[in-house]
Amino acid sequence: MVEGARAAGDAEVVAVGSRNAQTAQAFADTHGIPRAHGSYEALLADPDVEAIYIPLPNSLHVEWTLRALEAGKHVLCEKPMDRQPEPVARAFDLAQARGLVLSEAFMWRHHPQTARLRSLLDDGAIGEVRLVRACFSFLLAGDVDVRLDPALDGGALMDVGCYAVSGVRLVAGGEPLSVAAEVVTGPSGVDMRLAALLRFDGDVLGIIDCGLDLPSRGELEIAGSEGRIVLTDPWHCIDPKIVVERGFEREIVQIAPADSYALELDDIAAAIRGERAPRLGRADALGQARAIDALYRAAAAGHAVAVG
Repeated sequence: MVEGARAAGDAEVVAVGSRNAQTAQAFADTHGIPRAHGSYEALLADPDVEAIYIPLPNSLHVEWTLRALEAGKHVLCEKPMDRQPEPVARAFDLAQARGLVLSEAFMWRHHPQTARLRSLLDDGAIGEVRLVRACFSFLLAGDVDVRLDPALDGGALMDVGCYAVSGVRLVAGGEPLSVAAEVVTGPSGVDMRLAALLRFDGDVLGIIDCGLDLPSRGELEIAGSEGRIVLTDPWHCIDPKIVVERGFEREIVQIAPADSYALELDDIAAAIRGERAPRLGRADALGQARAIDALYRAAAAGHAVAVG
């Protein structure tokens, strides 16, 4: 995010806050940030800070979003905002009441590759969308990591699976009606692997899988009535391109490189200036939380559950 800010046209990192002055100063020195605060409270009290980016462990996202909003700061909160919709709604209620901008940080949604995908689908490039498949996994090294701590809302779904949820939701055009899920739980109690089936309006099916104990994988496939589209790097967008297949025809749509983080920061800056609403606002964040909540409920119940 710091590197993205350097590439952004309308954002500047002016301060960083940590739980103690030493780590804050070390981070500031490494990244050339002018001021370091030895507590989160001190950062929120900094009058020169207009907006706060919250990259804390998942369980702290809403707590510090609320505190930042109460301090009069706009907020870009790292994904996922929460695993349940009620805290997310509370945060957006406060943002609205205070006249502040709040957005969930799914950087991939800001990349030109994602916009091109949406335009191809809208133009009927593969006909009627019928199936969406999304995956995201990597092999987590070691056994000491915030992503392995259930008290910090760790787990595969919260860390990388939420991208897959975001992907199928974007393509299917809304929230799933019902979901079914299976998980493999690790020794610490978090989900190390999850696979799920999501049913959307119009009989569109979504299939997702994610893992912290699988090889590095990331893919988004859309199968339609007349062909399919594949993104081989949908989340990081380091090598952006879109493969479109129709029968025996295969086209590769090249996408110009872009910094997703810079675009994300420019988006919230435009919203703060009042030029437009943020790309990812209340509706999308609540849709994410409702889907994640349903997936965990389905995995626990051992059968499909309704969303919402």
